[in-house]
Amino acid sequence: MAKKISVRAIVTVQLTATGFLKNIGLGQGIDGISDLLLGNALHLELISSADPKLGTNLDKEPIRAPAKLNIILRREENETRYESKLQVHENFGELGAILVTNEHRREMYIKDIVLKGLPQGVVRVDCESWVHSKYDNPEKRIFFANKAYLPSQTPAGLKSWREKDLESLRGNGQGERQPYDRIYDYDTYNDIGNPDSNSELLRPVLGTKKHPYPRRCRTGRPPAKTDPSSEERAGSFYVPRDENFSDLKSITFGINILDNVLHALLPSLEATIVDTNLGFESFKEILELFNKGIELSDMKNKSTMKDQLPNLFDSKDVLSFPTTELMDRDEFAWFRDDEFARETLAGLNPYAIKLVKEWPLKSNLDPEVYGPPESAITTKVIEEEIKGIMSVKEALEKKKLFMLDYHDLLLPFVNKVRQIKGTTLYGSRTLFFLTPEGTLRPIAIELTRPPTDDGKPQWKQVFSPSCGDATEGWLWRLAKAHVLAHDSGHHQLISHWLRTHCCVEPYIIAAHRQLSAMHPIFRLMNPYFRFTMMINALARQALINAGGIIETTFSPEKYSMEFSSYVYDKEWRFDQQGLPADLIARGLAVEDPSAPHGLQLTIEDYPFANDGLILWDAIKQWVSDYVNHYYATEQLVKSDNELQAWWEEIRTKGHQDKKDETWWPVLDTPSSLIEILTNMIWVTSGHHAAVNFGQYAYGGYFPNRPTIARINMPSEDPTEETKTNFTEDPVGFLLQTFPSKMQATKVMAVLSVLSNHSPDEEYIGDQIEPSWAEDSIIKTAFERFNASLKNLENVVDSRNADNKWKNRNGAGTLPYQLLKPFSKSGVTGMGVPNSISI
Repeated sequence: MAKKISVRAIVTVQLTATGFLKNIGLGQGIDGISDLLLGNALHLELISSADPKLGTNLDKEPIRAPAKLNIILRREENETRYESKLQVHENFGELGAILVTNEHRREMYIKDIVLKGLPQGVVRVDCESWVHSKYDNPEKRIFFANKAYLPSQTPAGLKSWREKDLESLRGNGQGERQPYDRIYDYDTYNDIGNPDSNSELLRPVLGTKKHPYPRRCRTGRPPAKTDPSSEERAGSFYVPRDENFSDLKSITFGINILDNVLHALLPSLEATIVDTNLGFESFKEILELFNKGIELSDMKNKSTMKDQLPNLFDSKDVLSFPTTELMDRDEFAWFRDDEFARETLAGLNPYAIKLVKEWPLKSNLDPEVYGPPESAITTKVIEEEIKGIMSVKEALEKKKLFMLDYHDLLLPFVNKVRQIKGTTLYGSRTLFFLTPEGTLRPIAIELTRPPTDDGKPQWKQVFSPSCGDATEGWLWRLAKAHVLAHDSGHHQLISHWLRTHCCVEPYIIAAHRQLSAMHPIFRLMNPYFRFTMMINALARQALINAGGIIETTFSPEKYSMEFSSYVYDKEWRFDQQGLPADLIARGLAVEDPSAPHGLQLTIEDYPFANDGLILWDAIKQWVSDYVNHYYATEQLVKSDNELQAWWEEIRTKGHQDKKDETWWPVLDTPSSLIEILTNMIWVTSGHHAAVNFGQYAYGGYFPNRPTIARINMPSEDPTEETKTNFTEDPVGFLLQTFPSKMQATKVMAVLSVLSNHSPDEEYIGDQIEPSWAEDSIIKTAFERFNASLKNLENVVDSRNADNKWKNRNGAGTLPYQLLKPFSKSGVTGMGVPNSISI
């Protein structure tokens, strides 16, 4: 019989405020007694990588042993260590996995398991995961060793365990999910509405033929009583257990703050500002939000809120907002046309500006429904604004005309939205001219209303900044406020929610269902997927839901998510989510192998693109190094059944409403895999950072980016009362167009949280994953990645200090830092986290 050797197992359990060892060194209640008297804590079973058919069963069978709480309890940084001795045969082989049974009645969070005494030396298995109680689920938990394997290279002893673990993660598609579950499955967005609470809160299901949409994680709650197509909103918004790290990670601190803002601060605001339609009477009153603040009525979790948001509260329980950096640099920046134009390139929504490629402008919507398709922006309008510098034909040929085009996207919603009290909507086009200095100058805004049900014909009007009198000047400013509201809605619902949060969730679900935890691509992508499902679940609870923050503060109101679905259907393509492809699609770049990054930018001074392309290249090089290490040939990619199943499921289940599109990349080579993964990592890191962490800087002072326009332009069907109000008090008319006090304050509070970095934010390229560190080639590749990002930090600083770059340098101009990779905690306007974690 083979000789036995002793192995020492040390299991590190992390203490949490909700965990079973809270504040009690030797356990709590029945679990603590079980630890001390019965020796019941964890049971471990070691799984050999070797083929169990070789040698005797005695040599190769799993080694089971209880890991008993050590008498000398070690507690370091909220950690408790369990220790046990195991006897294994010397020919046990290389450790492949560990099965864990939690004997307690509560879940526990296992950080790692370290084994000392095995033939291969010290072995550390990084777990970083919750383990359910056997009383909730008798199934053993599998943790694989840190070494990654392609499916075809899986050691014989692990093949069945690899598939068994994936089966447990897929579930059977039945029943309501429980908080301790780790099951990943798909469902439609059928829980946005809440018809059982109020018939006015009924919303269409998103993820159907009529309303295409990505899929979310299935929760399995019962159907609503009043609308069987909707899911009941009672109970928890389930996410698989490891997607919700509770209070273990302070990165979730921001999510907890957001939850408190939504469920404690905002109800208090509503109690304080009784008239939710009340607008601001003066700009002085707006400034009082920063200088004087609002004394709130009774608020739940007051002490917690003050601790979490000390920058928003003073000692007298007054909610007072910090001034934005844009205000501090130039209090009147919001009023200037050049700042309006600059922010299309270096602001919060750099994804909307497009090159004008065709002239005259024309709608693609049905003229029988929406009226004449020809734009009211004529050649004469443009040439009067560019004052003879060149003709429109020359401007098109030289790529000098650019546009924010929300005409065809918004026009189908105009009449529906206008039936809602307190908001309005137009289709809009805004044209810009690229000056010799490399900056944009706005030259025309067109607002359009389609024919109405009561017989009014289509209405459209063009407004320009070079106006001849005060009336036209104020009409221009009002038109600009409407466009900014359109841009704010597009930013939040499309560039931010849809293209990052929403479209990424299917990638995450598919990864857990089809890629084993030991698959090298799972181990590459996992850091870029962390926490996203958790913040998305919170968004469904209180941000994008019927009657939530978006619906009550943005122009489309109850049609906001329907608008998001409409744009997904018309515009979203996976192959255009990467930065280079996106820039090319919008006409902001052309391919040029001789140019830096292989692209020639149409606007040389485009801060988002300038910095973003360096980040894109760094990500792509890192992904290339990683992928090429594991996939030396095309055949390895084609024959990887897990990888192919993952990609297939993303297309046919996660984004199944677009499963038949021809633009989906074919995953058949290492290079195609590199492109797909780079796209995904860019979206979760650079794309999300660019549209998220500047929200308070640009939107905190809401006149700079109003989220809603509440009244029509005075020149549309003007009554005598409207003419008088506008003529006698144009400032007051603008204030009534802006959001109400309630809407503005809600948005400011939420943006201050969304723009916040948590104390232990995981920034891209900063900290190496344990499994990466154990492979010398991957470790070296990551070090190169880290160095390239540190170089980007220096490049950003250098560009912001160079007055050549007028879109990021100048008097009162905010430097562009949103793609600067690293940041301290707080609202900094910089920093690119790995994943969408807020």
